[in-house]
Amino acid sequence: QVQLVESGGGLVQAGGSLRLSCIASGSIFTLNTMGWHRQAPGKQRELVATITTGGSTNYAGSVKGRFTISRDNAKNTVYLQMNSLKPEDTAAYYCNVDAVTTAYYSRNTYWGQGTQVTVSS
Repeated sequence: QVQLVESGGGLVQAGGSLRLSCIASGSIFTLNTMGWHRQAPGKQRELVATITTGGSTNYAGSVKGRFTISRDNAKNTVYLQMNSLKPEDTAAYYCNVDAVTTAYYSRNTYWGQGTQVTVSS
């Protein structure tokens, strides 16, 4: 099993910045693509950004140019730097990882519990 713990959420004014962190732990053999998704009340969960082991990134159009995803493979951690925040960025943010565990070298997708980001206008 792999456990993901997010941190860094909070309340910020429009135009402000936040940095989310997500640390993976457990029976990790390899961590493949890591990513961030978000879910606003009454809406479906949507992709925010992903990053591969090699550092290739992908962003939702709504955050491109404002958000930056990065990872520290030595620390099993993925980050999301969020700048120029807008009220519409308000959501619960979840990290996820495609991981291979040491238990039978099984591959699964794991999710964190989420961290709330609220942007006031």
